[in-house]
Amino acid sequence: MDVVEAGWREVRADGRVRPELLDAAYAEPRLRQLFPWTGMGELHFSRCTNPRWTWDVPYVAPAAGGGYMVLGPNRDETVGHVTTPAQAVAMVVERLPSDCGPAFVGTPEELAAHERSTIDV
Repeated sequence: MDVVEAGWREVRADGRVRPELLDAAYAEPRLRQLFPWTGMGELHFSRCTNPRWTWDVPYVAPAAGGGYMVLGPNRDETVGHVTTPAQAVAMVVERLPSDCGPAFVGTPEELAAHERSTIDV
């Protein structure tokens, strides 16, 4: 999906996330199909491509003193502290929503409507 790939290129270019974390996340097919976005050095993954993005996938933040914190999906939830990007990616993948597929082209509201329409059929 071109828009998702463009998102990955954009987060690489913005320099907010450690390159080794981006490499590990991109190498994981289940995360590579999601739309990446960054904030405060954090790497987030969205099930849709347009802002406000979804907040139902854990995300990774740099930890003070090194390593990474896996958080979320909500800001007040801590999954754990790890030392390597691969460990952080594995923690996120273990907690992906069961219906997590390729990113939906659109907003969270459009994704929700699409999901409702497929259930109603």
